[in-house]
Order: sequence, then structure tokens, then C-alpha cells
Amino acid sequence: MTRAELRATAHKPTATVTQAVLLAGGQGSRLRPYTDDRPKPMVEIPGTGTPIIGHQLAWLAAEGVTDAVVSCGHLAEVLQEWLDAAELPLNVATVVEREPLGRGGGLKYAAASLPRPAEPWYATNGDIWTRFSLREMADFHRERDAVATLALARPRMPWGAVETNEFGQVLDFIESPPSPYLINAGVYVFAPAFAALLPDLGDHERTTFPHLARERRLAGFPIPQGAYWRAIDTAKDLNEAAKELDALRG
Repeated sequence: MTRAELRATAHKPTATVTQAVLLAGGQGSRLRPYTDDRPKPMVEIPGTGTPIIGHQLAWLAAEGVTDAVVSCGHLAEVLQEWLDAAELPLNVATVVEREPLGRGGGLKYAAASLPRPAEPWYATNGDIWTRFSLREMADFHRERDAVATLALARPRMPWGAVETNEFGQVLDFIESPPSPYLINAGVYVFAPAFAALLPDLGDHERTTFPHLARERRLAGFPIPQGAYWRAIDTAKDLNEAAKELDALRG
């Protein structure tokens, strides 16, 4: 690389995204009894005293987001009461799905309330607890001129793995190894035009995403190795998240 190229790289502008949508309308039936009296994003991570959505909002604010729209559904009033009472690091508005719209429909409904519709926006599922650079993801999205970019995670498998050699002899046992496959991590960057491509009702992963993939306008950003990511789906996930937090603090 020449000196001119190095200078251009060093002064390369960082993409700025300042608005986000959080999908927080799920019932979280697999997290019962924690979700008997609250929506899934209001479940607290043990040892933190803060619900999942509180961690998400703090992360978004630290990454430059100033405005967020939270799409509520199941037990929306519990979430709204917490948001009204909490000292939040960014501006938050809520919209309520009076009937389930699906993830794609929920995104479209919430996106209509974003303060700057002509600008790109982040989105995240309400049950994700993660930390990585959204600014780097936004740069990745812009460089590829994508309409939508999804974060990709490599979660740890819930089972132990057995390593063998070519003769079928067991060499080792590996506890909860990383999956060999990347998965949709539930965090996105969207171009302004993306909202118009979403269904009014249904799942964008079965409609909009396949359409964009065929046109090569969908990008996938691998979450950097060592960054934290976990989907909170079950009580076991809550307990594992608390252990991982203790390890990070230690």
C-alpha cells in the first residue's frame, strides 16, 4: 500500500447512524415464569439489576445513537412504565402493536416513527445482549452499498463435541465449541429505502431478505472474534449470561 493510500485509509470517514428500532413485542414463552408479568426485554440479567432492554439502550447510546423507537406488544404497559421512569441515555419513543405484525411488519410499523426517515438506521431484536462496534458495522454496510446488513454470530453449541482422526480414533472432547456456521445475530443496519421493502405483516427473513440476497444487496457483517453476543431465549441463557458477566468482570 502506498503512502497516499495509507493517508486515505487513515482519514476515511466513519459512517454515522444515530437512530434505531428495537423489537420488544415478543411474549418470551420459553422464559417463563420470568415473563409471566413482563415482556421478554424487561427480564433482568442476574447480577446487574437492569433488564435486557436497558443494556441494549446503553450500548446503542455508546455507539452514537441519539433516538430509538421501541416496538411494544405483549404487556406493553410494563415496558412503557419502565422507560418513563428510567434515566435513559438517549431519546426513546414507543409504538404498540395492537395485534401481532410479525418481525417484518413490526419493523415497518416502528420505522414509520423514526425521526429522520431519510437517514440509515439500526435495528435489534429485543432479546439480544451484545457488545461490538456498531460504527464498524455501519462502515461495512456503507462500503458495500448495501440496502441491509445483518450482524453474523458464531454461537457456542449447547453440546460437547468429539474430535476424531482419520482412523476413527477419539482424540479429544471439546466442551461447547463454537458452531461451524454463522447465524443471524438479530442486529441490523438498514438504508433509508429498506422500510418500503418490508411486509406490512410477516417476517422479513422470509420475504425481504431473500429478495435482497438474490439482487446482491444484502450484506453480512461477522461480529469480531472475542466480542460478546448472546440471545436470551431460556432461563439457562439468563444463568449463562450472568456467569459470563462475572467472568468479564473478573
